[in-house]
Amino acid sequence: MFSNYLIGLREGLEASLVVCILIAYLVKTGRRDALRPIWIGIAVAIALAMGFGCALEFGSQELTFQAQEALGGSLSIVAVGLVTWMVFWMRRTARHLKSELHGRLDAALALGTGALVATAFLAVGREGLETALFVWASVHAASDGTPRPLIGVALGLATAVLLGWLFYRGALKINLAKFFTWTGGMLVVVAAGVLAYGFHDLQEADWIPGLTNLAFDISGTIPPDSWYGTLLKGVFNFQPDPTVLQITVWALYLVPTLAIFLVPVGFASGKGKVKATDDQGSRGSQPSNAS
Repeated sequence: MFSNYLIGLREGLEASLVVCILIAYLVKTGRRDALRPIWIGIAVAIALAMGFGCALEFGSQELTFQAQEALGGSLSIVAVGLVTWMVFWMRRTARHLKSELHGRLDAALALGTGALVATAFLAVGREGLETALFVWASVHAASDGTPRPLIGVALGLATAVLLGWLFYRGALKINLAKFFTWTGGMLVVVAAGVLAYGFHDLQEADWIPGLTNLAFDISGTIPPDSWYGTLLKGVFNFQPDPTVLQITVWALYLVPTLAIFLVPVGFASGKGKVKATDDQGSRGSQPSNAS
């Protein structure tokens, strides 16, 4: 449940910040007449993301077991790739996000209503599709027969909306650079578990050999149906009897990815640049003050 809460919070907060920046800029520049096309674009993006998630969930139920495992494994790998790209992209561009969105919005205002709808749709839609895919893959990996994964996602999204509203009202200040670094690091850990489970799905689909070649089996020590087994499964997608391939893929992804991600931005250019980045991250913590 926690891992899915983290996904909903992280992805939802990015979308909420984008919406806050767009709305705040229009309000402060006296272009409230352009708010309606922006909200239409946002609504269409949310509807598309929800439709995509429903298509994944209900469409996969019509497949055979092997086809379901093949689809789940393949999409899990794709989802991990997208999320990995996203956390690195946000880490690199978060401090420039406001100016980038303002530039797009100025260009859209000059073109008219259709351009405003498209700008909002593209800004939020990418986040929505990534969220739908990764949530589906994570819920699929954590399938425990309960609604807890979906409840976690819903709570994360609700928290993100609340935080976005507080940012907009100026009632909350936070260093977004540090926030996205910490949550991004945790999301990399979650993604490693999803990736390992994705390869296990491909093994169950007979696409990859080695399903019976276990690295270890500690089911007796950590029963999957125990409270701590369920906790480890929910947070880290932990499996007490992983295959050798799962452990190998998990380690080859997690160790280098996390090491590279945690290197400070601008490290190669010296301490001064790192400090400037941190200062910019702190100033970027209030999207409602952008103009």
